[in-house]
Amino acid sequence: MRRTRDTAIVDVVPAQTYFVVSAIFHYLGPALAVLLFTRIEPLGVAWLRIAAAGTIFWLWRRPLRAWRSLDPATRTLLAGWGVVLAVMNCSFYLAIDRVPLGTVAAAEFAPVIVLAAIAVRTLRNLLALVLAVAGVYILTDIRLSRDWIGLLCTALNALLFAAYVVLGHRVSRVDGLRRIDGLALAMGIATVIALPIGVMQAKPAFTDVKLLAAAIGVGVCSSVIPYVSDQLAMARLKRSTFALMLALLPATATAIGAVVLRQIPTLPEIAAVAIIVAAVALHHEKT
Repeated sequence: MRRTRDTAIVDVVPAQTYFVVSAIFHYLGPALAVLLFTRIEPLGVAWLRIAAAGTIFWLWRRPLRAWRSLDPATRTLLAGWGVVLAVMNCSFYLAIDRVPLGTVAAAEFAPVIVLAAIAVRTLRNLLALVLAVAGVYILTDIRLSRDWIGLLCTALNALLFAAYVVLGHRVSRVDGLRRIDGLALAMGIATVIALPIGVMQAKPAFTDVKLLAAAIGVGVCSSVIPYVSDQLAMARLKRSTFALMLALLPATATAIGAVVLRQIPTLPEIAAVAIIVAAVALHHEKT
């Protein structure tokens, strides 16, 4: 990939650091979304999150110039990623409205395990994968639900999350496209696609400054910072390595719950976090 001045600067920071930043903010966003759920339906919250992030990206990056210079194949890739971002966010909020968050989190990790497993070439990395799966299984509260709509939304979100990783990894490595410009274009497409799905449910935020501010906060914490960090990490990590590191998300959620919400983890949960951290540390990415 052609190096430019901006890529040289961000490459000074270890790729794993960007992933940790993404993991932390991935769970700060839902904390702000609690305020929105009391007044706005799930699809409305989803669209506000997407639209807030999309607007910020377009004001920041002004990516139309980049779009004009792209070939048809890259435009198709970005359009596909935009569709995934839109539907994934909508299905996620519909899922957590009906199904325990632990179930949704565990389901999200399931297809990603496949991405990590496909590229396993050494016994060491196989052991790391097994440890990661075991740690996530212990840490997440997996419960069956009788809400079939909720389960369908959960399954759809999980599949789309894997698609997000695959397409996002490809976008991060498009030659000649600045990393964040691709994300900005995809988020703009996602905003348009999700508009007819959630804009009517988002109406209460249009006349309430506090709700609108919370929506912008959710967009920044749940989409802008994590997605930018993901792109910076994906550009330098193999897809299988990034997929395995996603096992840290439930562990990060537990740590944030303990520090911010005073939700002290149990001994089995602490052990599970230790197992996941050990798995990620054990994994070795060949250069």
